[in-house]
Amino acid sequence: MRLEPLEKEFYQLPTIDLAKALLGCILVKETEEGITSGYIVETEAYMGPHDRAAHSFNNRRTKRTEIMYGEAGLVYTYTMHTHCLINIVSCGVDEPHAVLIRALEPHEGVDLMLKRRPVDKLKNLTNGPGKLTKAMGITMEDYGRTLIAPPIYITSGITPEEIMEGKRIGIENTGEARDYPWRFWVKGNPYVSR
Repeated sequence: MRLEPLEKEFYQLPTIDLAKALLGCILVKETEEGITSGYIVETEAYMGPHDRAAHSFNNRRTKRTEIMYGEAGLVYTYTMHTHCLINIVSCGVDEPHAVLIRALEPHEGVDLMLKRRPVDKLKNLTNGPGKLTKAMGITMEDYGRTLIAPPIYITSGITPEEIMEGKRIGIENTGEARDYPWRFWVKGNPYVSR
């Protein structure tokens, strides 16, 4: 039974609120190999032109960041080192904010995830932004897709008992932005990246 994708209006929340609201939701990716899904357990908010850690800082509008200037609920994928990372475009048109999905708890298609990304311990399968995309088959081909219809979408899931917040990860060279408490995670979930 397929769960229904969340409505477009869900993604129009303010970016910080969206980063928190995504926790517990289910990210789904359909491919020819099968369907994989997972509960979102960790996110980071990136607040556009005034956030030194955001790709759109100072309104840097490039081929890579162009989708961030689109409507909320679009997929912004990019490559960091050798990994594809997935973000959700938030805010409004020409307000280039995004939410990075940092970690998932596997839900459906675990065998397929393990085939794509063999690991000894299941908790290491999707406990990082590059790990989860590889396990789920999310690629640069997903750039610009809408999240309100297959092949990639988000459905309602479970409401976390407690949400934690802290500094974002891997943005040391961003001045004061490295200290903003814009990373959110489900307290005690073993799939949180750290």
